[in-house]
Amino acid sequence: MIAPSQKPLLILQTGHAPEPIRRAHDNFPQMFIRQGDIDPQQVVIVDLQAGERPLPPENYCGAIITGSRSMVTERLAWSEEAADWVRLGMLQELPMFGACYGHQLMAYALGGEVDYHPQGIEVGTHEVTLTPAGHLDPLVSQLPAQFAANLIHLQTVITPPATATVLAKTRHDPHQILRYGPHAVSTQFHPEFSLAVMKTYLSWLGSIAEDDSVDFAHQAQQLSETPLSQGLLLAFVGALGKRQALAG
Repeated sequence: MIAPSQKPLLILQTGHAPEPIRRAHDNFPQMFIRQGDIDPQQVVIVDLQAGERPLPPENYCGAIITGSRSMVTERLAWSEEAADWVRLGMLQELPMFGACYGHQLMAYALGGEVDYHPQGIEVGTHEVTLTPAGHLDPLVSQLPAQFAANLIHLQTVITPPATATVLAKTRHDPHQILRYGPHAVSTQFHPEFSLAVMKTYLSWLGSIAEDDSVDFAHQAQQLSETPLSQGLLLAFVGALGKRQALAG
């Protein structure tokens, strides 16, 4: 149970995993809970697409913003409201972690440009490389210069917010980790996706693909475990716990 003196962690759910993935691995919030080693009793999940809305940022110890099959450029009403909420969270220095759609939403909310990636989809397990700024970052510098991460995205942060710092890149995408301030970061990759989740995703994507521009079967053969990517999520969650302890 959440102690009266503690604030819960908000998981801002921006979408739902496809049915085959949910059936095998549960939904996006549960993936974050599992991969982040988070106590489910310390979490409040707010499903934006279902019409739910979060309380003001001061009611939470931090926020995780999930991925989605929607697109930030659709400017959906719930997404625009979430962008407003992110801006409020930044003003109050709320610790925030966004992944994929959450990454793009945070960048858009804070003045960046989001659109379809000119080279199309980035999918599979790929090598992420830290930038010089990443080597100096208090959270990201715990990672090695290069590490593996799982990715599935069509849209991307074309131009980061002017105040953001780029901490990592892949060959396909130069904006894999962004920092927006002392307590807010986001990743284009999915630290919440395990190897098993990615295998199911690629099988599903291969079954619904309308063209052969991407060899999903080949990408599936290149998958690997991504413990260092997951470690970034674990480090963020761990920092929240220390902050709570100091505040309490």
